[in-house]
Amino acid sequence: MEERNNLSARSAVLSALLGSHPPRLPARHLVRIGALFGIAEGTVRVALSRMVAAGDLLQDDRFYTLSERLVERQARQDESRDPHTRPWDGTWEVAVVTAERRAPADRAAFRATMTALRLAELREGTWMRPANLVRAWPEAVTAQCTLIDGRPHADPTPLLWDLDGWATEAHRLEQALDRAFDRAFDRAFDRADGLTGGLAEGFLVSAAVLRHLLADPLLPEELLPAGWPGAELRARYDDFDRHYREVLYRHLQD
Repeated sequence: MEERNNLSARSAVLSALLGSHPPRLPARHLVRIGALFGIAEGTVRVALSRMVAAGDLLQDDRFYTLSERLVERQARQDESRDPHTRPWDGTWEVAVVTAERRAPADRAAFRATMTALRLAELREGTWMRPANLVRAWPEAVTAQCTLIDGRPHADPTPLLWDLDGWATEAHRLEQALDRAFDRAFDRAFDRADGLTGGLAEGFLVSAAVLRHLLADPLLPEELLPAGWPGAELRARYDDFDRHYREVLYRHLQD
């Protein structure tokens, strides 16, 4: 299918390792995952060598492991599947940038950090979110910002997040999970090409769901619209992932 040809060897390797616990796989398994998308063995091995040279992966004999930076990304991904929240008392976290003269690369890294912390920018240099997440402020934030706890007079949620857009995509992904589940587990074992196609489709859908969960602002229930699909998408994904990993592992072992 056309979508399978759009996945690069690097993306296939990263998605495979980010979805593995621990994030460590032998080269032959990564080669077989690449083959699901028509990626030649040589292309996968070149990508592995380049990723090791770039510091994205660590190599130990025939095994490849995520670097520390990407292990942190996996931890954020895992957190998005099972977020650590606390009851909300109406307080908002506000971070106001007070550092002067930051290099473009530093500003880009700061924005990435704030997004990972699930804050949104109300205006340039002013980031905020409800204070319902259990986490610590990293030094990269405390060194550049003045932190304030406050209570807005009006709810700023509509200005900060496109909740309708997130929910629409979540519903689409729920349907995609259902289709991938059906293909991978109900009909995949009739033919070898059916199994391969089902595994490829499931791999892509799984990666898409994880990316989408990372974009969930994890707002308290009081600020969410009725019928918010966050919990349902997580439950469906957990069920899908449990079964999918079993089938994928058997395929990799063959």
